Amino acid sequence: MLLVDMIWLKLLRLINIWFRSYPGRNNPGILLVFIALVLGACKKEYTQVSKQPAPKTKVEVPASEDTFVLPAIDLSNWKVTLPIGDPTEIEPPQILNYATDPTLLPYMYNDSTDGSLVFYTIPGAKTNNTSYSRTELREQMVPGSNSNNWSFVDGGYMKGTLAVPEISKGADGKYHKTIIMQIHGRLSNEQRDLIGEDDNNAPPILKIYWQNGQVRVKTKVLKDLNVSDTDILKVDAWTDDPGTYFNKEVGFAPFTLEVKVSEGRLEVILNEEESLVYDSQDIQKWSVFENYFKAGNYLSTQDDGAFAKVKYYSLEVTHPE
Repeated sequence: MLLVDMIWLKLLRLINIWFRSYPGRNNPGILLVFIALVLGACKKEYTQVSKQPAPKTKVEVPASEDTFVLPAIDLSNWKVTLPIGDPTEIEPPQILNYATDPTLLPYMYNDSTDGSLVFYTIPGAKTNNTSYSRTELREQMVPGSNSNNWSFVDGGYMKGTLAVPEISKGADGKYHKTIIMQIHGRLSNEQRDLIGEDDNNAPPILKIYWQNGQVRVKTKVLKDLNVSDTDILKVDAWTDDPGTYFNKEVGFAPFTLEVKVSEGRLEVILNEEESLVYDSQDIQKWSVFENYFKAGNYLSTQDDGAFAKVKYYSLEVTHPE
């Protein structure tokens, strides 16, 4: 009902009450005064109501390309290994076109709704010396070359914000596990020739897993701390430690990892809250190797139908000048 109609109804009701009950209802002068007072009150009420602000209406803004968010990751110093081919590896500068590269798109692509770079992996092609496949970045200090790397004496730092939003389960009902960060060792050409190897592969000193919603860190330890300078270069001189879980469960939500490397010391930090420090003799002796950082999705299963998605929102690597 309109406000004016409401006021007129109120006026008529008051006049009706006047003629039924007021003793001086037959006096025209008093009646006119009464009507004037009623009209004045109605005008005041109308003015107060009309000054109330109109209710705000929520305006829905349609999504557009301007609202898309891209990951904060520079791929200029990374190559990627895919779970296809023999396996397929894509280096700079080709990797910089990943968003439109048909070879990469099924396995490495942007999710612009949350600003992440997605690494999707299934059991498939695998590299030498492993049973599992991966969609994983490998640091290249000189783009396009694997020959320039760093030692613990040189130092290094890697930081990433990431999540594991989707991953398959095994027959035991538990989620599969995947490696999300690594520091991998590498033999120089001279070391390779010294021990008679046919490639430059050395063990990974650091593997960081997403495992059942928790972050687990594993490093290598020597089987014999008195190993010779030559035998220490061999893969079978090293074995895995038992592994350590961070206390905080990350689940499927984003979290941040930092890896700090310096001479004789390795530190892994979760969400700037928990820290694991490794500075044993094993770490100190690791200085014989070159190293490189890795980040992505290295799925640790061959189960049929297995898969994993790892999302990186940011990733940075630095080394001292």
